Formats: sequence, structure tokens, C-alpha cells
Amino acid sequence: MKFIRTSGTAKKPRPRAHFDLRGRLMLVGGALALCSVVLVGRAVDLQLIDNAFYQRQADARFLREVPIPTSRGMITDRNGEPLAVSSPVESLWLNPQQLADDAAALARLAEATDLPLDYLTRQVSQYKDKEFMYVPRHRRINPSAAQKIIALGIPGVFSQREFRRFYPQGEAVAHVLGFTNIDDRGQEGIELAFDEWLSGTPGAQKVIRDRQGRIVEHVDLLRAAEPGKDLTLSIDRRIQFLAYRELRSALLESGAGSGSAVILDVATGEVLAMANLPSYNNNRISGSGRDTYRNRAVTDLLEPGSTMKPLTVAAGLEAGKITPSTRFDTSPGWIPNGRFRTTDFRNYGVLDTTGIITKSSNVGVSKIVHMLPDREFDAFLRRFGFGRSTGSGFPGEAAGLFPDYTRWSGTTKQTLSYGYSVSVTPLQIARAYAALGNGGVAVTPTFVKGHVGESERVLDEQVAGQVMRMMQTVTEPGGTATRAAVLGYHVAGKTGTARRSAGGGYERRYIAYFAGLVPVDNPRFSMVVVINDPDPTRGGSTYGGGFVSAPVFARVMEGALRLMDVPPDDIDTWLAAQSAAEARRARNTPQVAARATPTAAAPASLPQPLQELAP
Repeated sequence: MKFIRTSGTAKKPRPRAHFDLRGRLMLVGGALALCSVVLVGRAVDLQLIDNAFYQRQADARFLREVPIPTSRGMITDRNGEPLAVSSPVESLWLNPQQLADDAAALARLAEATDLPLDYLTRQVSQYKDKEFMYVPRHRRINPSAAQKIIALGIPGVFSQREFRRFYPQGEAVAHVLGFTNIDDRGQEGIELAFDEWLSGTPGAQKVIRDRQGRIVEHVDLLRAAEPGKDLTLSIDRRIQFLAYRELRSALLESGAGSGSAVILDVATGEVLAMANLPSYNNNRISGSGRDTYRNRAVTDLLEPGSTMKPLTVAAGLEAGKITPSTRFDTSPGWIPNGRFRTTDFRNYGVLDTTGIITKSSNVGVSKIVHMLPDREFDAFLRRFGFGRSTGSGFPGEAAGLFPDYTRWSGTTKQTLSYGYSVSVTPLQIARAYAALGNGGVAVTPTFVKGHVGESERVLDEQVAGQVMRMMQTVTEPGGTATRAAVLGYHVAGKTGTARRSAGGGYERRYIAYFAGLVPVDNPRFSMVVVINDPDPTRGGSTYGGGFVSAPVFARVMEGALRLMDVPPDDIDTWLAAQSAAEARRARNTPQVAARATPTAAAPASLPQPLQELAP
């Protein structure tokens, strides 16, 4: 055996390393302890230090504040009969984020709602970054119809409670009430004027929704819902319907284009009825033009024609220039007015002041107004409210057009005396006549029952009484409005027939008026009937106010006086009519027996109407 020498010393084998288990356990334990400390610290941060932030983040995903719908206040007539009520309905809505990519759900919804699938898909895609949209054409629908769709369980489709306005009287009161929009806010008429009063305050509550938008828990009531306040109008729905019905009949008979009727309580200024035609159904306003919505009785300006003559006479009486018996020669039936002529229907010759009203003489009032200074006549008419709003508070009410006397031309004052060169609303005429019937005191019109409007004396009480007696002759034999007479009552009134202005002149189209008060001894109602553009060729009728508008007044007032239990002031005429009716019944008694006998024949001497009744 050989030994090989190597340089250096021989290496000793290294000892084997000792495994330190305790140290490693301590290291692992320390790491775990550190992690625990971090986790506890993070928990403290989440639960205590930064709790509000993360709570807001969680709430934003699951906690929602949802409104609690409330009903709009009810509108009733003066007797408590409903004119506008709110009824609960349902509105369908969906979550576009959930349905945008769910073609199957969209197809089911389209089939359930009868909506074209492509239309519904386009609508949902436009709101795909939103969480809420109403299902098209399915807002404020019948609750039973909505529940049928919800019962199908289409993902992402829900319903919510809302309220919808209903108007039981429909077209008859549409222009007074107006209507609300899809969000139940007033848009026209009383609904707009008293929107703040009628609108309730929606409530609010916190709820938890799941990822599909369903409410799984009601967390808290934030604010209770407060319903709107009820409103009682001065309107009497019975008189309103009478006015609407008779106005419609008159328009059909005369072929007129439009019309208005206004009835005021003389003492209080309360609007008992206000009807307009053409009308619209405020339960379904789609398809109706905005021109149809306007309340012509307070927005349309018209030249009042001969309804101005009693005021011209009143101005002359108040100034002491004339008396009821002052005589005027109206021959030859016309009078110059600058380069024009003012003419009467015919030559009435010599008339006293009362006769000027009875026959509606343009020449007569022209002579009266020339006795009055311009400034005084201007001030007199303005006291009656011409040239300014009546103050009724109705939205869009017109003030009228009445030029100041300093801007009158040489013909203005004369034409003013018989109702031209001034534009007024039917409500302004009704208020002026109510002042005559109220002993010369004008009261601000109101649509709210029990509301006391401002009042002012505009005419001496004695003068007002004189004018009333003069106007009474208009509805009696020899007057221009015998068709306005109401059996058992004295009626004071005035007809008017004004030509319509157009293009700076006047066309051969007319406006027929009748304005009246009843009963004369203790006036209760002031009524104005305006019929625009009657067709003079329709059935051989004329276009005058005494023929077209006066019968509407008579028929409406006959019903209104009976409904309001107004005692008659013309007992003699009423008793005479009753006696005549009894005499007719007595004469008809034999005819009743004759009709019971099949072989009986009508005597040849019977008048034609009775012959028609005989067998």
C-alpha cells in the first residue's frame, strides 16, 4: 500500500447541524401573532375608526330610500259633490341593468305588455346604465292589470303605488277644473291655481333591497306621507250641467263656433257656473290641442256690444244729465260719428231713456254719452272693472283692453257707448251686471265657497235700481229679449250683437250676447251668455242675442231658481199661467175620455194640436 502525500493538512469532517425546533416554533408563532394583530387592527379600523365610510358603501348597495306616495286633495262643488278625486293606481318599472342582457326576460315582458319587442329593447338599451325606468305605456294603470304582469315573475320587473286624478263630471266642468300631468301636478284651471294646497307631501322610508331590486326588509320610516288638502268650490254642479247642456244645444241649433256662459251670485261674487264650448275630456287629455284647454270666459277678449248700454245710461243718470223719462229724438235712425255713421235697427223716432234701453237704440246712447266729459266717462267705466283683471285668481285671466281717454280718437267715446273700442271678458261683463243688481256694489269674483272677496261701491244705489227697472222692460213685451223671460220672475237684462273684428276692421260675422239679472226685486243671479259666430242661415234663425243667447239664459235660470229655492217676485204672472194651465187641462178632459173609446173620432172643430192628440 502506498501513501500519497498531499499538500496541507487533512480536513476534519464537519459536525452535523443541530435542528432548533423551539426557535422555529417561536418564529411561526410570532408571524401568526403579527397577522392576528394586523387583522385585529384592520377590524378595529373597519368597525370603529372608518365605520361610517364602509357603512355608506354597504348602504349604497343594499339600503334604499323610497318614497311613500300620497293622494292629492279632493275638489268638491259647493254641496260636497266630488268634482276631482284621486284613485290609487300602479306603475310598472324595471331595472335596465338587469334586463338589458336578458333577451328571454325582455321577450316575456313584451308579450305580457303587448309592446313590440324591438321597441322595448331599444328603450331598455337607452337606460342600460341606470337602475330604474318605467315600463313604456304602463304608468298609472289599473292595479289588477299590473298585478297580472307582476305575477308572471319576470326578473327585474316591479310595480309601485301611485295616484291618478279622475273627474266625474268630465267635459261639463273641464275648463274650470283643468287637469294634472303624469306626475300629478296641476297644469290648468283650479288644479294649477291651487296646486300647492291640493298637493300632498310624499313620505319616505328606508328599505333593504336584494340584488334583484326586491324589498326584503323595511328598515325605518323617515317621513310619514301627508295627503293634500280638500278644496270646496263655489260651483254648483247641477247649475253647471244646466249651463253646459243649454249652451251646447244653442251651439248646435245656431251652428255657432264657440260659446261661454257665466253665472255669479250677486251678493257674494261666487262663481256658481262657468261653461265653455268646445270642451274636452280632462280624464283623457291626449289628442286635445292646447287651444281647447283655455277657459274662454276668462281669457278671450270680445267687444261687448249693446251690453254696454245700461252702463252708459247709468253714467248719464249719476252725472245728473238725464232722468229715466228724458226724451231723445233718434230720427232718422242714424247719427254721424266722424266719417262714419252710427245706425239703429230702424228709425225709432222719439224715445225716453227707458225706451233707449228697451229698443237698444245706438243713436240714443250716442246722444247721452255726448253729454258726459271724456274724463268722467272713462273713470266711470273703469270703476266697473274694465281694463283690469277681476281678481278671481284664475290662471291666465285677461285684463281686457281699454284705452285711456287721452288716447281716444274723435269717434272712440261714441262707439264706447254701445260697446265698441273696448275689449272685455265674459266674466267682466257678469261682474259689472252683478254690481248693478247688488245696489251698485261690485264684489270680486271667487271660485272658492265661503271666500269673501273685496267689494267696492261703484254706483249710487238709487241709480242702480233705476237701471234695473229699465232693463226689466227688455224682457217684457216690446223689448228685444222676450225669450229671456222666466215664468214667475221679473228679469232684467240686455241683449248685444257685436260684429267680429278682423284685420283692423269688422267682418260680417257676429257675437251674440245676453246679460241678465234675476229676480229684479232681490237679484240673486247674474248671468252672461256669449255665442260666437252663429250661422244666420241655420234653420232660418237670426244671429241676434235676443234670438240666440236669450233662450239659453231663460232655460238655465228657470232651473237654477228652482234648485236654489229662490221665491218668485212676479206672483201675478205665475198665477195667471197656472189658471191658463188649469183651463187647458179642463178643455182636454173630454179628449181623455174620447181616447178611451176606440170608435171615437176627433171633432172637426178641434184646433190642430188637439186633433193630433185625438185617436
